[in-house]
Amino acid sequence: MTISYGKLFKLLSDRGIKKMELKEAVGMGSSTLAKLSRGELVSMDVVIKICAYLGCNVGEIMDVIPDQRDRAAEAYIRILEEELIPSLGCTEPSSIAFAAARAREVLGDMPERCVVEVSGNMIKNARSVIVPNTGGMKGIKAAAAGGIIAGRAQAGLEVLEGVTQDDIAQITDYLRDHLIEVVHSENPEPLYVSVTLYRNADSARVTLVGDHLAVAAIERNGECVFVRSGTSEDERAADCALLNIRDIFDFAQNADIEAVRPLIERQIACNCAISREGLENSWGANIGKAILNAFGSDIKMRAAASAAAGSDARMGGCDMPVIIVSGSGNQGITACVPVAEFARGTGCSDEMLHRAVILSDLVTVDQKRSIGKLSAFCGVVCAACGAAAGIAFLLGGDYDVVAHTIVNTLAVISGMVCDGAKPSCAAKIAVAVHSGMLGYSMYANEKMQFLGGDGIVRRGVDNTIASVGRMASLGMRETDREILRIMTEYDN
Repeated sequence: MTISYGKLFKLLSDRGIKKMELKEAVGMGSSTLAKLSRGELVSMDVVIKICAYLGCNVGEIMDVIPDQRDRAAEAYIRILEEELIPSLGCTEPSSIAFAAARAREVLGDMPERCVVEVSGNMIKNARSVIVPNTGGMKGIKAAAAGGIIAGRAQAGLEVLEGVTQDDIAQITDYLRDHLIEVVHSENPEPLYVSVTLYRNADSARVTLVGDHLAVAAIERNGECVFVRSGTSEDERAADCALLNIRDIFDFAQNADIEAVRPLIERQIACNCAISREGLENSWGANIGKAILNAFGSDIKMRAAASAAAGSDARMGGCDMPVIIVSGSGNQGITACVPVAEFARGTGCSDEMLHRAVILSDLVTVDQKRSIGKLSAFCGVVCAACGAAAGIAFLLGGDYDVVAHTIVNTLAVISGMVCDGAKPSCAAKIAVAVHSGMLGYSMYANEKMQFLGGDGIVRRGVDNTIASVGRMASLGMRETDREILRIMTEYDN
């Protein structure tokens, strides 16, 4: 924190008052005047006397300027508050259901026809996954119909919470009797959804851009009734620009834990609960169970299996909520559950667990900010890096160990592609978590590391993260398009 008396000296200059005159008028010593000149803290008694002499308020003579670390801490808390939100099922179909539910509210009646315009990445992530609370239905049309019939837009990504059996029957009837057209949008934004509903001469359109709940525009009968300003996006970008591994480590180590405890406790509770569900019952490809049955249940296997099991249940349509990170439930599970498994297995305190999960979440967000919410790069790689960093922290690793864990992990696993949300995501999570464990063990146990110049690795953890971000956001654009072409060819 820095103190500035620039306003005071400007006020003196404007009024033609010299510093020595001020000194004599308020009865301050030479050392106090010197402190003012150097921008150092003086007593409140002196400040009040100066204000009385000049007839002004405290804010007119001084500023308290947070330093970089204070600004970073405040930004990190805001990031966690914005990121750690609940979602029911996969976030892409939930986003489509949210837009449809909001459009139904704007239309004010049951639509006769629906057009869903979505980006390629939304198609990729919504086409093969079960939409929760729809009786096992999959895909974009089921998500839109669910939102139209039974969605509650005010519930956000839990839009389909509380759907009844009668609702499911109505969703089935609506899909049979009404046209829902899915259009691949040419909008360049990777996360783009626009749902237009029609009834007689009336229409309503809701458009989401850049985030799963980010309403960019609302139209009623062709007239715009809402347009999002760029203010919140600018503030978000400014907060994320302060992310770096050194400051994230310091924040996790020293932050006032009470400021974020409820967020982290909810993340651990929700994501570990769906993990247990995936291990105890049959969901998806049952990857979590397969790992434990094939390879045993030591702590590293449990960490990977537990995270995979959460995805098994989530991709299988389980109606339990998940706390997401960077727009993804699989990332929210991967960033949290392995760390919680290590904390349970090693007897770490709740506070250490919470701090380790904070580190994991922010490391995940730091990587994803240059990649984007949706891309051809598998996001669970970022979350597994975060989890490995959190585990390293949990086990007493210092900044050096955490930084090398991240670099080693990215060097091993950063080539994994995203080919949509589906049951095999659980297997990718397991592989990524194991890679994180390898990255940690390499440095913590053997002091082995991948060096700058080894492929896309650069000198310094932040530079390596930037290198991977460049590859994922720029280099893999054509990969993303080709993946979608391959996936849609199968439909034909």
